[in-house]
Amino acid sequence: MKWTSTIENFKTYLTLEKSLSKNSVDAYINDITKLTTFFKEKNMEVAPEEVILQHLKDFVAWINDAGTSPRTQARVISGIKAFFKYLLLEEIIEKNPTALLEAPKIGRKLPDTLTVDEIDILVKAVDMNKAEGQRNRAILETLYSCGLRVSELIDLRVSNLHFRMGFIKIHGKGNKERLIPIGKKAKKEIKLYLKSYRVKLNIDKDSEDILFLNRRGRKLSRVMIFTIIKNLSKKVGLKKNVSPHTFRHSFASHLVEGGADLRAVQEMLGHESILTTEIYTHLDREYLKETIKNFHPRSKD
Repeated sequence: MKWTSTIENFKTYLTLEKSLSKNSVDAYINDITKLTTFFKEKNMEVAPEEVILQHLKDFVAWINDAGTSPRTQARVISGIKAFFKYLLLEEIIEKNPTALLEAPKIGRKLPDTLTVDEIDILVKAVDMNKAEGQRNRAILETLYSCGLRVSELIDLRVSNLHFRMGFIKIHGKGNKERLIPIGKKAKKEIKLYLKSYRVKLNIDKDSEDILFLNRRGRKLSRVMIFTIIKNLSKKVGLKKNVSPHTFRHSFASHLVEGGADLRAVQEMLGHESILTTEIYTHLDREYLKETIKNFHPRSKD
């Protein structure tokens, strides 16, 4: 089979059968494209069904020599493995060449988190003299109160705000729905935004049910959310690497630090596996170590 048609079929499979987002599908296709680029550069005419383990080991050595970080290598290998699992599923190949392919060992990187005080500082730093000030404040409170991914935030709909029940409904990865409790502070800021800013906009027809809008009445972009947070972080002089995801990490770690059940946190974050959520138990252990170091009499200098 030819690479072009096989990759196109794989893309359709990821989109329709696996219900992955465009960003996720593009990432997988980009990984496979790296493999085809490798074959072209080496002047090797190898069809997808002709790939063997040695080809893949040589490919990994090639991306390593190009200076690709271990973390990125691991991600690329994961994408390659998914592709050949698909070929096996479709009976295009009889043996999976990636079965014995090893990814580089990488340490589990703990994400940056914010303290409650740092979150309050960022929220208070929003310029309320600007028309979009209330919207930006509501965005920050929603990210922290509900632990949303940035894609979930920009897709959040007015019709999915169930304030009387104290929940919002989210369409997460794989278009899976979940209900997340929303706190009083976030509810208050969203209601103020709806009354003071959104109601005055000339809303685009395609964005009528989208909660957070730009001044042209259209859905906000991911880049816009990153920009809002980066600018606020710079304004208050935070040294941490702050992004929308930092609020999600802070939401989860603060729950775990407070004694929340890990399964409940998994449900609210929309993690498919409890193993993904367990990273916050590591954060909690660091918090406990710091607590001992700072407050136990035998730990003080």
